[in-house]
Amino acid sequence: MNSGMAHPEALQFYTTAPYPCGYLAERTARSQIVAPAQEMDSDVYTALVRAGFRRSGLFIYRPWCDSCRACVPLRIPVAHFMPDRAQRRAGKHHASLLATVFPLHYDGEHYALYRRYQAARHAGAGMDDDDRSRYEQFLLKSQVSSRLVEFREPAVQGRGALRMVSIIDILRDGLSAVYTFFEPDMPRASYGIYGVLWQIEQARLLQLRYVYPGYWIQESRKMAYKARFRPIEALSGGQWTRIEKRYRRE
Repeated sequence: MNSGMAHPEALQFYTTAPYPCGYLAERTARSQIVAPAQEMDSDVYTALVRAGFRRSGLFIYRPWCDSCRACVPLRIPVAHFMPDRAQRRAGKHHASLLATVFPLHYDGEHYALYRRYQAARHAGAGMDDDDRSRYEQFLLKSQVSSRLVEFREPAVQGRGALRMVSIIDILRDGLSAVYTFFEPDMPRASYGIYGVLWQIEQARLLQLRYVYPGYWIQESRKMAYKARFRPIEALSGGQWTRIEKRYRRE
């Protein structure tokens, strides 16, 4: 570890004021945030993700609510992952998509897809009217090892139709799924599931142990798909524990 980088124990944190929860109606939330402008290397960032933190732009945070523990950090042990029927179907259905990995960068086509996705899937949540500046702050700013992955339909000439964009971070022990957005109105599409399957396969190729898909909330239908990747581990009480026996597979 570089001597100029902070150790996890030396980082400074602050807690936000309460704000409306974006997932559970009529609840408020708070976050614990790593104080900005602190440099960190891959070791420190990996330790934070293992402790349940996530990244949004330059901010690294975790839920720190007063009386709610609904947000459960998850990770998929890629060596043991076995897709279920729906996941195998999604893998076959989208197998023709061409994935290209880039450094983080702005692309007007990506931004237009992001706006369509937010309007269709998260209308009224505060992100459906993001301008370019807010989009870039949210997804294209990072001080860790991050990549942008675009998924397109094959084309004989030129670029095929854009279907999905994923932002991922590369950790010492895995890949962290920061955010994925996709074409919202395609019939029979399972882009979100396919995106996680692609990340699992990439982690295998890179000889990384885990994919961290983010938080899961049992009461949130939008997050239900995350717990269907089995086996899966949840962080509780500072320990990662497999939960395949606790939550019934659908």
